[in-house]
Amino acid sequence: MITQIFLNHPASVNETYGQHARFAGGFALKLFAAAGAAAVHAVIPCLFEKTASRMIAQMYERTHSRS
Repeated sequence: MITQIFLNHPASVNETYGQHARFAGGFALKLFAAAGAAAVHAVIPCLFEKTASRMIAQMYERTHSRS
């Protein structure tokens, strides 16, 4: 049960639990940053015009180029 919960998915993307936790945690921080940029842009449209979309495109590329 422990293996299934904590280890199967990281192994499926060729990572250890720690590597996967670091990748997913970093990804979450980048999503928060993109959300912050989008929130500022919503209020002041001349700021961060392409920041959130660029960050999301980079994150998409990073997840889809993993082995």
